[in-house]
Amino acid sequence: MPDNIYMTYSAKSIGELVEGLRRRKNTIVFTNGVFDILHYGHVDYLAKAKALGDILIVGLNSDASVRKFKSAGRPYQTDIDRARILTELRSVDYVIRFDEETPARLIEMVKPDILVKGADYKISEIVGAEFVKSYGGKVKRIKLNPGRSTTDIVRKIQKTKKK
Repeated sequence: MPDNIYMTYSAKSIGELVEGLRRRKNTIVFTNGVFDILHYGHVDYLAKAKALGDILIVGLNSDASVRKFKSAGRPYQTDIDRARILTELRSVDYVIRFDEETPARLIEMVKPDILVKGADYKISEIVGAEFVKSYGGKVKRIKLNPGRSTTDIVRKIQKTKKK
């Protein structure tokens, strides 16, 4: 497993990672998601998130976490595969898998300078937003590409199979 994928982590290991990044005066950007079928919408979103700072840390929902809130049969790919794919993107510096339904605990450990989600979320709906703002961090929303989602791709595949 590459060094920039934290499939299992402790507060200590994340603390050491973040402490080292901060010593080097890096601006840490954090976002999270499932990233199940990686597509242009994801790649564009992650590139825009990375452009906001020096280091992009992606919180990745574990397989168990995804099963708590997505439809039956999800995720389509394992968290290990999703993590490996993400780390191959130029914009992604670290991937940290989390098992909880939300990344709240992980956000508290990372304490990012900038928390990012898609513009489909209101600031009040973004998990961790209040925490990040409490210490002077910023919360940013990134405009998404219409029609570019995993759900849209799956629908197209299902339509094609029915023909």
